[in-house]
Amino acid sequence: MPKTKANGIEIEYDCFGSNNAEVVLLISGLGTQMIRWSETFCRVLAEQGYRVIRFDNRDTGLSTHFDSASMPDLAEIIDAVSRGETPNVPYTLFDMANDVVGLLDSLMIKRVHVVGRSMGGMIAQLLASEHAERVLSLVSIMSSTGNRDLPQASPAVMAAMTSPAPHPLRSEQDYLAHCVAFSQAIAGRGYPFDASAQRDQALAEVKRAYNPAGFWRHIAAIAVTGDLRSRLANITAPTLVLHGSDDPLVPPEAGKDTAANIKGATLLIVEGMGHDLPPSLFELVAGAIADNARRMFDRVNLPEVSSLNVS
Repeated sequence: MPKTKANGIEIEYDCFGSNNAEVVLLISGLGTQMIRWSETFCRVLAEQGYRVIRFDNRDTGLSTHFDSASMPDLAEIIDAVSRGETPNVPYTLFDMANDVVGLLDSLMIKRVHVVGRSMGGMIAQLLASEHAERVLSLVSIMSSTGNRDLPQASPAVMAAMTSPAPHPLRSEQDYLAHCVAFSQAIAGRGYPFDASAQRDQALAEVKRAYNPAGFWRHIAAIAVTGDLRSRLANITAPTLVLHGSDDPLVPPEAGKDTAANIKGATLLIVEGMGHDLPPSLFELVAGAIADNARRMFDRVNLPEVSSLNVS
């Protein structure tokens, strides 16, 4: 896979589809590598007529790791934010959005259809609000505005996400079991859970790169970036907000809040979908991304918010 310099760091990326097609850029979530956007999904999306690019966010995968930064004290950071202070962290989501701009500049791409999942959805929202000239359309999947008044994940799910994982070099099997258990905790009940596929995914990721500290620095970046709602009014790109009705990590109210704060946004609630993207939804999600991308050609009389439910 190729690598390029962007915004002062190195970013690992790869591409699918025709180099002459419009670009759909996929942004990954909290602590996850670009391969979480599976090759199969990328090819399904490319078949819609796009060049699909996925990349490793900073501090994940084969992009630059911020190993010289100390482990963030999240309790201290959250306390400082609650007091209206801006704590010192290695980077924020604004820096991560600027990484995307740097990647596009390096690849000489002027404008893209941007798609982000979870934390990647927040980065995509910032890209569309702060760099509107680079964004043809926006899709925010299983994400949030950072509004702290929204319902939060259940204590059990938060515990599953933040509990220390066994070290893979000491006990690979225990590490993989931990990853599969968390994947099952956030999966939707409307689609079969494939434990074997989740185990294979976790194994591929840990063999590719292992950087657990990056996960905590990502959480710190989210905490310091804060509430994005005041910035979402700047978004002019056709926007789709896609969320699972069964998401236990980022409840669907977060998706509804995102759509309500972006003029003309379409809200798509997928019944039974959790905080994951099972293969049986690849065609639906890829089609929804393509449909939203085509809205850039018809930007007249867009509704304020149109809401759909898919079961």
